[in-house]
Amino acid sequence: MALLKDLYNTTFYKQLSTCLAEAIPGFDKKKFLKQVDVPALEAMELKARMRHTTVVLHDFLSQDYPEALTQISSLIKVLRAHDFAEHGLVFMFLPDYIECYGLDDYSKSVKALEEVTQFISCEFAVRPFLIKYGEKMVKQMEKWSKHKSFHVRRFASEGARPALPWAMAVPALKQHPEQVLPILENLKNDPHPWVRKSVANNLNDISKYNADIVLDVASRWKGISAETDAIIKHGCRTLLKRGNASILSHYQLDSSTLSVKDFAIVTPEVIVGNSLEFSFSVKNEHTAKQKVRLEYAVYYRMGKNQYSKKVFKISEREFGAGETAVIKRKQPFKIITTRRFYPGIHQLAIIVNGAEGQKTEFILGM
Repeated sequence: MALLKDLYNTTFYKQLSTCLAEAIPGFDKKKFLKQVDVPALEAMELKARMRHTTVVLHDFLSQDYPEALTQISSLIKVLRAHDFAEHGLVFMFLPDYIECYGLDDYSKSVKALEEVTQFISCEFAVRPFLIKYGEKMVKQMEKWSKHKSFHVRRFASEGARPALPWAMAVPALKQHPEQVLPILENLKNDPHPWVRKSVANNLNDISKYNADIVLDVASRWKGISAETDAIIKHGCRTLLKRGNASILSHYQLDSSTLSVKDFAIVTPEVIVGNSLEFSFSVKNEHTAKQKVRLEYAVYYRMGKNQYSKKVFKISEREFGAGETAVIKRKQPFKIITTRRFYPGIHQLAIIVNGAEGQKTEFILGM
């Protein structure tokens, strides 16, 4: 299986050097390849390979930062002319260059971020600028939220996420997430789905630190449009999984007239690599139709008397009056890099409209 880090390879560097030679007069293609395509690359992971590429590139660009940005602009034009796929992950060394060498030149770097993000997203590179320049940078991103390019508009939201995955933490965004609301307000009716998805993810991040802000947004945005309703729903997914009473009420998810029966774990002993199988039935006891959100929680054993809860969604739909549904599910325990499995007793619980039922134990073996 191909690894992401292998995007940086001999073939890519040869192609890149050809484009650099076309974009920059006097560029030493042979010397660049000798410095960038080195044996040490094999031991580097993706971000290390990216940074290595950035550092080597710096040696071959002008040491005058504004002039180097002009050369990067020329390179992007050449890359587009050679039909390189825009927004390919391999080009993340371009925004990384701005992050590494442009932090002290705010005005030039802001213009560069705006240009480069239209070729390869700069959401990671903007994080140090948010830390150093704070409100000034947030205000700039608010301006970007009205940009004609949807790439720049998405960048305005994505770069300002309080909990952007794999990115540098920006404590101020977690402590005061309300400062990004003007950005999201500008984008709530954006015509591009990528932008709307970023707005939803930003709201979901905010909900982890200040649920009241997101609940207020959900109330104000409700019914504006089908697209905005979809943003709210996706942006409230963590609150829904946590069983937040206010968001359950917002979506009229009442558990009082729903009953769960015949909950059974079919495979009480599971070996890592296999799947846990379970089943149950749920009935709408109400005399009218009702929206039903079905989930289950796996309590992964972490250590002695310690568990980590993970909620998985099954479905969400209307149940007719008196309707009963039988649910059968499999939960895989395949080895993945993001979770370590510990042998022993684990637990499983069914969640209906946010109300969690009794936990049932099962054993995971290695």
